[in-house]
Amino acid sequence: MPDKHNITFEDLLQKIEQSGKQYDVATITKAYEVAAKAHGEQKRASGEPYIIHPIAVAVILAELGMDTESISAALLHDVVEDTDITIEMVEKNFGHDVALLVGGVTKLGKIPYSSREEQQAENVRKMLLAMAQDVRVIIIKLADRLHNARTFEFLPDDKRRYKSLETMEIYAPLAHRLGIKKVKEELEDISLRYLDPIAYHEIESQLALRKWDRKKFLEGIRQRIYERVKQEHPNVVIEARVKSIYGIYRKVYMQGRSLDEVFDVYAVRIIVDTVIECYNILGIIHDMFQPLPNRFKDYISTPKQNMYQSLHTTVFDKGGIPFEIQIRTFDMHYTAEYGIAAHWKYKAGISGKDKLEERLAWVRQLLENQQEGDDAEDIVRTIKTDIAPDEVFVFTPKGDVINLPAGATVLDFAYAIHSAVGNRMVGAKIDGRIVPIDSVVETGMIVEIITSNAKTAGPKRDWLNIVKTTEARNKIRGWFKKERREENIAEGRAMIEREFKRSNIVLDPQQQEAFLLEETKRQNLATVDDFMAAIGYGGLQLSKILPRLKEDYIRNYRSARDLDDPEKALTVKPKRERKASSGVIVEGLEGCLVKFAKCCNPLPGDDIVGFITRGYGVSIHKRDCANVVSAIDDPEQADRWVKTQWAKTVKETFQSTVNIVAMRRDGLIADISVALNNMHVPVHSFVAKELKDEKTGFQVTISINDVSQYNFITSNLKKVQGVLSIERLSM
Repeated sequence: MPDKHNITFEDLLQKIEQSGKQYDVATITKAYEVAAKAHGEQKRASGEPYIIHPIAVAVILAELGMDTESISAALLHDVVEDTDITIEMVEKNFGHDVALLVGGVTKLGKIPYSSREEQQAENVRKMLLAMAQDVRVIIIKLADRLHNARTFEFLPDDKRRYKSLETMEIYAPLAHRLGIKKVKEELEDISLRYLDPIAYHEIESQLALRKWDRKKFLEGIRQRIYERVKQEHPNVVIEARVKSIYGIYRKVYMQGRSLDEVFDVYAVRIIVDTVIECYNILGIIHDMFQPLPNRFKDYISTPKQNMYQSLHTTVFDKGGIPFEIQIRTFDMHYTAEYGIAAHWKYKAGISGKDKLEERLAWVRQLLENQQEGDDAEDIVRTIKTDIAPDEVFVFTPKGDVINLPAGATVLDFAYAIHSAVGNRMVGAKIDGRIVPIDSVVETGMIVEIITSNAKTAGPKRDWLNIVKTTEARNKIRGWFKKERREENIAEGRAMIEREFKRSNIVLDPQQQEAFLLEETKRQNLATVDDFMAAIGYGGLQLSKILPRLKEDYIRNYRSARDLDDPEKALTVKPKRERKASSGVIVEGLEGCLVKFAKCCNPLPGDDIVGFITRGYGVSIHKRDCANVVSAIDDPEQADRWVKTQWAKTVKETFQSTVNIVAMRRDGLIADISVALNNMHVPVHSFVAKELKDEKTGFQVTISINDVSQYNFITSNLKKVQGVLSIERLSM
């Protein structure tokens, strides 16, 4: 869709003539004359006559194949808002349909962007209502935004960034949901140019450097495929394309890949007559080229939400260059390129099965689900999330946008900003409120990451179970690999000893070192400690190599006499007690990693028991913990419970969270804080929330030594006026 700064009405008429469709040129000409007279000497930010804008919007709609009413409404879409012409005058001169479209576009005015004001939320409601009444309204609005985006360069910096974010967050996902690929990709690319100009120009320059090679490569592939299939499928059309800049950006910058690792930068599109031919062509392609495993997608049998259908497969050529093949019918191609606009562009084609009502069902569903009592913030967030279900756009306090997949957490957000931010994260705020680190982010949220500069700051191993993105997971593992070598070695040894015990592998320390050295060499590692560390941080999966270790043990370490006497072969060495660094003695396990269960937060003085976890050492629970009571009698887990006890001298401190309920009054928070300070209790977090019946709840995380100190602290806190109850919190 080329843009011309000096576009004229004659250009529009030429575009209409080239389309081959029947238009009411007289009505369109009349609409132009009314708009040109009404806008008069008005200018745009670029200094151009204002009438150029409605003409350009009309040209875009003509390229999409929209009808006479839509093009006429495009020419008139700003006259009601910016001139003396009323909607009644439009209806009198151009009919009800054109007036309805102009009125719908005018009402949309300004779509909200990260705002909680009721009026802005009402504008979003109007957008959806207008779409449900006549989808041509939003198609005109998309064309309007597309031409405006093409002239963002003439806006002030702050407004240009604002509009770019708005376009990326609202209009591009709408175009995607409606299947209008041409508009979606251009909106995304233009927005990216201003939101992340460095990344945009870097990708653009890399593509430019390869332009000649790319053209030669794609043409060679296209010609090879055509020569192979033209005999059996003479009506075949083969096209080649390069992935959009924003499409590459998502994979390179969001998924941490290099451009060479993006397998669908290059794509060849094969268009045929029937669905059967699509699958026949697929067989030919896989015979010609080497397919890449797990890169085949059948969107014909399972269409996307926007009704997109095609076969996708990624293959290698002889030079090892990967590229994507898309195979579809002509009907599918029209839908893929023009989406819902194909209803007008190919109204006589597409077999009369464009399913217009089905494509708009999601809009009506949103309206049905919307509750009148929702406040503006909830309404805006819900609509934005539902419009773009596959990804979310979250903001830093400075207004920078971070793209994340749907379902991502604030922890993913932190690592998306920078590895150092994620590694030093100790908390997070969403829209100013402190939230748990596993909170899921949604479009429109403003997320602030709280970090610590303490030397002990760093990720926790259980974060691997929280994050949703591969990028965050790899960064966490990378940190443990680099920063926690000794801990990784200890964790790996504990895992090895535990699995050896279960598998009845009995070796003395020297034998074990020699035994594991062979596997260390297989993994191309230098020392057994390197092997243990790799197991500890998750670089090697013990479950995958354990079967081979068992075979090696039977082959090399069991004597013939042992094999004749299975009871002797399976003898386990006597258990010894060992004091762990945590101040807990675990019977039968040496040097194991000990962690305290968050479900019950045991303290020295509590009656405790240990549970051998899968990969995270021994988890220490209170004996009366609900999880222990419900699982300790399970016969399948009986061998994973071990006896534990506190060492006589415990030097460590422990974090414990207490839940305080008090009657609401002025100065309550200050009095509780003073009481804790007077007892010299370190406080890690202090969260207050309103409860029913004029009560206030506090969750306070503190450092303490044992149960007796806990009892001393709570007895003093109960003396604070209004405090009703205090209890240790179970997660």
